[in-house]
Amino acid sequence: MTSVFLNGEFMPMAEAKISPMDRGFLFGDGIYEVIPSYAGRCVGFLPHMQRMQEGLQAIGMPLPMDVTAFKIVIDRLISDNGSGNLGVYIHVSRGTDTKRNHAFPLNIPQTVFAFTFAIPTEPVADKSEVKGYKVISAQDLRWKRCQVKSTSLLGNVMHYQQGQNAGVNETILYNAQGFLTEASACNVFVVKDNLILTPPLDNQLLPGITRLMLIDILKHDNKLKFVERAVHMDEVKAADEIWLTSSSKEIAPVIELDGQPVGDGKVGDMWLAVQALFSLYKYNY
Repeated sequence: MTSVFLNGEFMPMAEAKISPMDRGFLFGDGIYEVIPSYAGRCVGFLPHMQRMQEGLQAIGMPLPMDVTAFKIVIDRLISDNGSGNLGVYIHVSRGTDTKRNHAFPLNIPQTVFAFTFAIPTEPVADKSEVKGYKVISAQDLRWKRCQVKSTSLLGNVMHYQQGQNAGVNETILYNAQGFLTEASACNVFVVKDNLILTPPLDNQLLPGITRLMLIDILKHDNKLKFVERAVHMDEVKAADEIWLTSSSKEIAPVIELDGQPVGDGKVGDMWLAVQALFSLYKYNY
């Protein structure tokens, strides 16, 4: 039976209920995180908590529990649900009011919900085992605060569905000037002539935790060339390799963009080296 956490209590999923007046339901007024865990070990717990706190602060909410309390909740959910390959979803909304009003209500308790779900086996640096992703590209039509990991995900959902409708795995997005932002559910890296590139953080893209960890690992390794700068879609289309990064995918190689092969259409050697590095150091965060 799936155990979940809701407002201070652990319970079976079927027993978890919130009011339809909850602002998370009515407005998407909340913040969420997804933390991967393998055999009971979380990847990037502290960076995820830091991003949640920053996201809540950006929309005028406090962190409802301290980080230690969140870790206790997460550890118990992982244990109660089998300690296998699990993603831990954490959702904080502004809470339940007595009326629907766009203005923030005063003095209502926040809603805190967390549950686990099965995720694929821990990624490994092996070309014969990794899934090669096929993607399309589209102009980014989401809101202008993509750096906030809001539960209001309709824009992302619509772009993700573009890819599904096209029979591919993801949609890579670009702004009105033709520069890469991110994908609908991932950050994006490109490789050209052994140089690794990714766009800098701003309001157009989410500060992904896998992105953060990978950049830190690359800088400390100091053997691979990496630059954080604006990347035009012309460069993306001419790339030798393209990677999608997220907590659930880690570093996913893209082998096709808009129906054309990326590089030689096979998983690249740079992906192999970087995934091996990430696997070596990811539990340090």
